[in-house]
Amino acid sequence: MTNQSENERMNPDRRQLLGAVAMSAIVVGVSGLLPSQAASAAADAAIRPFRINIPEHDLVDLRRRLAATKWPDRETVQDQSQGVQLATIQRLVHYWRDYDWRKVEARLNALPQFTTRIDGVDIHFIHVRSKHENALPLIITHGWPGSIIEQLKVIDPLTNPTAHGASASDAFDLVIPSLPGHGFSGKPTELGWDPIRIARAWIMLMKRLGYTQFVAQGGDWGNAVTEQMALLAPPELIGIHTNMPATVPAEVENALHGGPAVSGLSDDEKHAYDQLDYFYKHGLGYAQEMAGRPQTLYGLADSPAGLAAWMLDHDARSLALISRVLDGKSEGLTRDDILDNVSLYWLTNTAVSSARLYWESKLPFFAPKHVAIPVAVSAFPEELYQAPRSWAERAYPKLVHYNKLDKGGHFAAWEQPKLFSDEVRAGFRSLRKSS
Repeated sequence: MTNQSENERMNPDRRQLLGAVAMSAIVVGVSGLLPSQAASAAADAAIRPFRINIPEHDLVDLRRRLAATKWPDRETVQDQSQGVQLATIQRLVHYWRDYDWRKVEARLNALPQFTTRIDGVDIHFIHVRSKHENALPLIITHGWPGSIIEQLKVIDPLTNPTAHGASASDAFDLVIPSLPGHGFSGKPTELGWDPIRIARAWIMLMKRLGYTQFVAQGGDWGNAVTEQMALLAPPELIGIHTNMPATVPAEVENALHGGPAVSGLSDDEKHAYDQLDYFYKHGLGYAQEMAGRPQTLYGLADSPAGLAAWMLDHDARSLALISRVLDGKSEGLTRDDILDNVSLYWLTNTAVSSARLYWESKLPFFAPKHVAIPVAVSAFPEELYQAPRSWAERAYPKLVHYNKLDKGGHFAAWEQPKLFSDEVRAGFRSLRKSS
């Protein structure tokens, strides 16, 4: 961590805007002095302020498409075993027709947002500095079908901890990027944008922002990217936190795919095994289609109702929670939360471009990757599987924090922002003391 000067302790939004303006001025100056190739590289490295302004005609078109939705017959079962139930998606579409995107657009525009070009792709990110000295820089990566919307509720608790019952010593500077092909980041036009390449880009982003020491956090694809950052072992990265750890032992993974049964599992290990067994048998369809034929998903770019149904059916427990919310029950999410995220995918036309990450990646999702730096694990009960401590200790030899929670699921920061924020603080606390 680096100490902040008096200038750095000015209003965070103003400081970041001034920094971006200064960077632009440097680029303009350099471009007049250097050869065109060097000037172009300097321009790519610029940090450019970003503001969202979705054209009104796109919102009008969205409402028109929603009104024209052609519905299939109702499912022939009384549960969700055939997928997202007709009544659920019809409730969502009914609410969506009167939903106000401009509210979340204003919420996002109230935050410091930027873009910068890395490895040929424009990367969009939120960058909020804490007012507290010695804040620990943290980059948080979302997954699919998530987005930067997932992290909005944890920005203030993590950057302004004293307003949320925590200590100033727990403060973070936050960097929240949109994955390539997702949200307001650029869409790669060449092959190779897998979690390893994204990890390299994130390391470059943090260095470009001037951080000489930082930590990283992620779940879903965010975990894959975060673990790859750790495996690249930049000296600036001192630890990671994950809410969807890759801990499944090889013998367990083998048994789940028809190999010899594993004996002597503890209760926690048996519970995790059963969760994984269900997911492999009933929950992999979406991932297999996106990994094998992402370009075929034209319907997701043409029908907002179709896109919403596809996104809601990520996993059974998240779908059950969202269905309860759409049915009017009070949960960790609201109807607007759900539509903020789905609308972001629709309005940026990133259904297919985001799906390509599944095609690009060849990494086994749950297998340990031999991460050697300090790791903190938060095991939420409604995740695809709740990683047991015993597996986490085997997967991460430098496990500095493990907690088995009793509430929360796959979208932990979105569903349970207080628990998530508490976990991130606790997970990195020991690294602050030793750094």
